[in-house]
Amino acid sequence: QCERNRLNISCVIFDYCNHNDDLRIWNDEFYFGLLNRVVLMDNDAVLNRYWDNLDTPRPESYREDVETAENVAHKSKNEIYRHLRAGAESGWDFSTRWFEDEQNLSTIHTTDIVPIDLNALLFDIENRLAKIYQQINDSQQANYYREKAENRKQGINKYCWNEEKGFYFDFDFKKNQQKNVFSLASIYPLFFGLVSQSQANKIAQIIEKEFLQVGGFLTTLNHSGQQWDSPNAWAPLQWLTYQGLKNYGFHEIAEKGKQNWLKNCETYYQQTGKMMEKYNAFELGITAKGGEYPNQDGFGWTNGVYLAMKDNQ
Repeated sequence: QCERNRLNISCVIFDYCNHNDDLRIWNDEFYFGLLNRVVLMDNDAVLNRYWDNLDTPRPESYREDVETAENVAHKSKNEIYRHLRAGAESGWDFSTRWFEDEQNLSTIHTTDIVPIDLNALLFDIENRLAKIYQQINDSQQANYYREKAENRKQGINKYCWNEEKGFYFDFDFKKNQQKNVFSLASIYPLFFGLVSQSQANKIAQIIEKEFLQVGGFLTTLNHSGQQWDSPNAWAPLQWLTYQGLKNYGFHEIAEKGKQNWLKNCETYYQQTGKMMEKYNAFELGITAKGGEYPNQDGFGWTNGVYLAMKDNQ
């Protein structure tokens, strides 16, 4: 059974299951792998986490993963491999968002964390499905997904919003406490419009004061040597921050961040003749660093965000 009233693994999969009695078509490993991405919180809110069905080194980073696991004494190597794989699934591979010790990759514990960005994305998917069902006059399904979106919104605000700090944080559900890493993942709720204006006001103040730099918006405030941390600035997060701030009326901050990012791209292009995967937010034309591989030439998302921002001049 799909247990629709308790678990919201994936809106599309649940909707499929609801219309197919013979669930034997689902491969058990695949289906229960999805179940592992569900976190049922104390107040029955259903949120999600990153996960990987395998607990072995990543093929593309086999040596690095083995070396990382060798430095761990309090967890099994297999646990570390799964956390590393889940961190790669997040796209933020790697960031102090996923660490217990913010300077030590070997303390990674990704699957213990409810990420703010993932759940904001799922909130948007649930809302979109509700609108689609409404357009085809299926009120029952529309109400179902609308309720799921609202429940997720309440869960996000209960577990990830910090009123005192005025910011969203990932939530460690094993320790039942928020993480303390300030990151641009907190801009996702603004991008998808699930925050109040008073919340947005507080977030925008921190973005302007701490994240906005001469070369764009920082990814996190932590200097860890990981590529999804300071001093790096990534194109997708520039776009999300730019649009998220505009959604709540912070046009001046959004515009300044956009212009800083464009200037960074253009300065580096003038020096080298190429666009890059990521940039240093603190200095124009300086190569971004950190992570398991050198900064890559290109890059599809950099090109796309640059052109989209130029179109918004």
